[in-house]
Amino acid sequence: MENTKLHLKNDYGYYEIRIESIGGLGANLCGKMMGELGIKYLGLNSASFSSYGSEKTGTPVKAYIRYSAPETDIRVHSPVIHPHMLCIFHQALMQNTEIFHGCSKDTTIIINTDVAPKDIVEHYIVHNEISADRIICIHAQKIAMETKSRINVVMMGAMARAMRFVTLKDVCEICTNTLGKKYPHALKGNLEGIRRGYEEIKEVKCPQTDVCKHSKKMKDNCSQKYTQGNLGYSNAPLGGVNLNFGNSVANDLSPSRQGYIPIFIQNRCINCGLCDITCPDMVFQFEPGEYKGKKMMVNKGLDYYHCKGCLRCVSICPTHALVKDLEDNYERKPWFVPNKDLIRTPDYYEKSGADGYITSESYLTEKRIEGGEV
Repeated sequence: MENTKLHLKNDYGYYEIRIESIGGLGANLCGKMMGELGIKYLGLNSASFSSYGSEKTGTPVKAYIRYSAPETDIRVHSPVIHPHMLCIFHQALMQNTEIFHGCSKDTTIIINTDVAPKDIVEHYIVHNEISADRIICIHAQKIAMETKSRINVVMMGAMARAMRFVTLKDVCEICTNTLGKKYPHALKGNLEGIRRGYEEIKEVKCPQTDVCKHSKKMKDNCSQKYTQGNLGYSNAPLGGVNLNFGNSVANDLSPSRQGYIPIFIQNRCINCGLCDITCPDMVFQFEPGEYKGKKMMVNKGLDYYHCKGCLRCVSICPTHALVKDLEDNYERKPWFVPNKDLIRTPDYYEKSGADGYITSESYLTEKRIEGGEV
């Protein structure tokens, strides 16, 4: 095996990758597989680890990967601050521009989105004065649903193409040896997901911004408000306050969805309340009303801010008043009723957060094979 030559290195001789994601999209496993890829197939030294809190769908997850030449030991084991590649597993995470912290003129940014790269550059990169080399977009969620794979394998394919020193064959082999042994029945879909992720990326070069100006802007923003990634001696609040609260009341859980949502068909509803009983986040809004001449609590709709797309309500509804459908089909969601007791301005919400949707591994495996939506 010939040793791969890294085209980009930092002062320590490392090529560094940071993955920004939420629980449920497979970023932790993706980071592990990319780490193994460096050692087993590229002839490089590599190190990888992840950072996350509770292991729940929707909670923030970060993964870090470092590569170096065989003669260069990896002696740094802290999070990647200045990545050569930033991989964003969900478009909604970009609503907090701090996710781009540490990017430079050498950084390639890969985003799971259906938005064109030039629009990302215009609305995020240029507008926020972010420095980057390239923007690469791949609609990983759509590909994962079509191939019955998962977002992480599609993103692996895109990452391999963007790195320029990894081949499609290498990524397919690490997938076969890692996921193929545990989920042999899902291997075909995973390999197809990797191939399409490798082949269907859309890329654009970024205009170069003033890095010093961008750094000053980030610092100024940090001094004006407390932000999770930039707290230090001079700006940390007193008293050990937890600023990254995980209560679902204060979080927009929509980034947790995997492409499907429950659609409410009001004229089929018998107001039995089973949807409200099974929903882990109390998204259904019942108010006093009248049904068939009787006064009772009537279903007025659901709060999509807090719906994470688990579809338990669809499974339990006895009259098919709730049905599963693609979220992309509904730019304006029908019967969207924000919880009157939990309404906040959009700036109040954390963009991803904890939830209580925990199922068995066998259930998750079954759903992944069925349609890749979990």
